[in-house]
Amino acid sequence: MSVPTTAVTIRSVHLHDPLVRPLLDELAHEYASRYRSLLDEDDLRAEMEHYPAADFAAPHGDLVLLLADGEPVAGGAFRRRAEPEVGDPARRTRPDAGPHARGATHSDDGVPLVATAELKRIWTHSAHRRRGLARQVLGELEQRAAERGYPRIYLTTGPRQPEAAGLYLSAGYTPLFDVTRDPEEIGPLAFEKWLCPHVSEPA
Repeated sequence: MSVPTTAVTIRSVHLHDPLVRPLLDELAHEYASRYRSLLDEDDLRAEMEHYPAADFAAPHGDLVLLLADGEPVAGGAFRRRAEPEVGDPARRTRPDAGPHARGATHSDDGVPLVATAELKRIWTHSAHRRRGLARQVLGELEQRAAERGYPRIYLTTGPRQPEAAGLYLSAGYTPLFDVTRDPEEIGPLAFEKWLCPHVSEPA
C-alpha cells in the first residue's frame, strides 16, 4: 500500500463491511506473531470473533476507519463494557466533581456501575505507522464515546504491545497496574480515562 496522497477521511462502518477485513487480518497476524507462545490458532481466532457485530454498532458502540484514497489505513472501535474489569481497583480514579465524584463506580466483582466505553481493535496499517494515525483514531473514538453519553473509557492491551501502552499513557490514560513491573507478569494491561477535565488521584 502506498503512502496516503490525499486527506484522510473518517467513516463509521459495520464490523462485516469489506473495508474492515484488512484491519482484522492484520490484527490477527499481529497477535499471532507476538503471542504465538501463549495462544494457539484456535485461541487467536476466538479472540478476534469474541464480540458480536452488534456490540460495535449504535446505540452503544461504533467502529471507525480512517481511509486514504478509499483504502483503510487505521481504525478502532468501542463497545459498552458490562463485564468485570481487570486491573488493580486501588488505582482507579474518579472525577473531582459531578455525578460520579461520590459513590461506587464498580460493583464488588468489578463490573462498572458508570457507563463505560471499552476501546477495542485499535489498529494502524503496517505501512502507515509512526504518522499519528493511532492517536487520531483514539481521539475520534473518545469524541464519539462522549457524544454517546459515556463519561468513562476503559481498555486493555497485551503485555507484548509496548507501543500501544505508550500511546495510552501519552494520551492521558491511567494505568490500572504497576508500570514498574514486568508486563509479562501482569498479563492484560488495563487503562482507564474519564472524559472530563479534572480527575482525582486513585480512590
